[in-house]
Amino acid sequence: MSEMQALSIGAAVTFVWLGMVLAISFLEAPLKFRAPGVTTKIGLGIGRLVFRALNTAETVLAAVLLSVLAVETAVVSGLPPAGAVTPAAVAVVTLAVQLAVVRPRLMRRSNRILAGRDAPRSKGHHAYIALEIVKVVALGSAGVMLLVS
Repeated sequence: MSEMQALSIGAAVTFVWLGMVLAISFLEAPLKFRAPGVTTKIGLGIGRLVFRALNTAETVLAAVLLSVLAVETAVVSGLPPAGAVTPAAVAVVTLAVQLAVVRPRLMRRSNRILAGRDAPRSKGHHAYIALEIVKVVALGSAGVMLLVS
């Protein structure tokens, strides 16, 4: 694999990941609750399925991105593009925090609501959105840096 191929794959993976986050988190998620006939329970059920799929895809894309950077480091040029490593790492760590800390809290709350019980307002959604914004900025930065390297 040449340096150009590795960087191109890394950029493509980064921008696919970015597009998925933008489409799901900032377009689909808020709009589904505005659709006629969609109750909170139905919206939560759909959201859980969609975000499980998104998070699975993100995990795969993160692994591919890290692999590309590792191949770039070990095989191709000896050093990954300096400006791409930090934002890529920020995106991966942000995803890990979402999956390990925030999402389980949101799941417990949605479980209560789906079981017909009341649940207090969630600050977890605000944390998830803030982390999504961090991830979007990090992915955009990493993608651009991979393209210009």
